[in-house]
Order: sequence, then C-alpha cells, then structure tokens
Amino acid sequence: MTSLSSPQPPIPDGPVTGDAPRSVRRPLLTQSWLNVTFLHWPADPADVARVLPPGIRPDTVDGVTYVGLVAFRLHRSGWLGLPPVPYLGSFPETNVRLYTVDAHGRRGVVFCSLDASRLLPVAVGRIGFGLPYMWSRMTVGTRGDTLTYTSTRRWPGPRGARSRISVRVGAPVAEPTELEHFLTARWGLHSTLLGRPVFVPNTHPRWPLHRAELIACDEDLVAAAGLPAPAGEPVSVLYSPGVPARFARPAGAPRR
Repeated sequence: MTSLSSPQPPIPDGPVTGDAPRSVRRPLLTQSWLNVTFLHWPADPADVARVLPPGIRPDTVDGVTYVGLVAFRLHRSGWLGLPPVPYLGSFPETNVRLYTVDAHGRRGVVFCSLDASRLLPVAVGRIGFGLPYMWSRMTVGTRGDTLTYTSTRRWPGPRGARSRISVRVGAPVAEPTELEHFLTARWGLHSTLLGRPVFVPNTHPRWPLHRAELIACDEDLVAAAGLPAPAGEPVSVLYSPGVPARFARPAGAPRR
C-alpha cells in the first residue's frame, strides 16, 4: 500500500517590525553604522527578480518593491568578540540593496554592490562571504547639518562607477510609517555561499530616524548593478546618526 504525504503548507512571511525579532548572543561580527543616509526608489518586482539568487523573491508593499542606495560610515568592526581593528574596521561604505524574502518567510536584503574604501575588507567580503564588495575611493564630509558622500569605484568593475550624495538633516521621525520600517528595519541578508543559499541574521536597536532633504544625487551605481536606472527623485529620504549591529553566523533552511 502506498502512502501519500500531504504537501507542506506555505510558510507565511515574517512581520515587518521596527525592533529586532531575535537576539544574537554570540555574534560572528560586530560593527556600528554611523551617519546613515537612506535613498529609495520604487521598482518593478519583475526587474528586481531577475538579479536575485535562486529561491529568493522580491519583498513588496502593495505590489511594489524598492531599490535602496544607502551611504554611511562603518565603524569599529570586530570578529568573534575580539577588539575592533582600528584602521581596517572603520571606513565609508555605499550599498545598492534590494528587499527580499526567502521560501522560509525570512525577510531581508540582497546586496547588489557594496562599495568600500578598504581593500582588505573588500577581499574578505568577496572571498569569505560571497558578497559583491567593491574597492572604491570614498569620502564622507560634514558641514553643519549637511552631509556629502562620494564614491568612485576602483576594482573590480565597472571601473569608475560613482555616486555623490548630499543631504540636509531635518527633524526626528516620531513614529516611522510601515513603509519606513520596511525600508530600514531589515533583520538579515540573503546571499549564496559555496553555491548554497544562506541567511545571515542581524540585530540592532531601533533606528533613530530623521527626515532629510536631498540636495544632490549624481550616481550610476544602481545601473552598474544591472538594474534600471532610477527615474526621478527618490520617494523616501531618511537619515540616522546610527546604531551598533551584531551579526550571527550564516544559517541555512530553518527547521519546521
């Protein structure tokens, strides 16, 4: 007699929350993200889906997904509870990221590119974690309430891909909207390591967000990542003074 097992029901997507849904007691990596500017444009999920790893789909709000350009200063990175490395653990970074969910309902991000100004961390990120880190010439400048981030790619390519972002910081956000939580409070990253999909959980305090005025944005990093160039002004411009973050070890499929 042949027994037929019933198919497993689909796993619902995790909720969008402003606070971390889990703790990381023994972090693989600790670091702080400082002077963070978030720029976001709406995107067609079909355009995003074609650049995602297998098994990962675009996360959406009302049928729309988003492309994020996030510029900041990474500060005091440390591994396995060891003291941070002063020079190699602190540098400017600018990311192109997408909003994603996997077959297990875990919401996160996929990085299309991570431009950073230190060559050794770029090599470690590319070789050790399979992340698309790029070595770039970068600056972060502050003048009063105005911040300017510049980036020009050195290696690998496309060489010369660039960004120049300038924002003026405004009033604190008393209560972020659901979309603002969706775009900023992401509690893990989806990637592929040695040909296998992995999820890397992270945790940090709730983002202290501010409104921000976009003064200038001249960039081609989004197009260099294989996505359609953003059309028009970003629909969301936010700033945060920053948060400390903790990353857990990469995880595969969770147990049901």
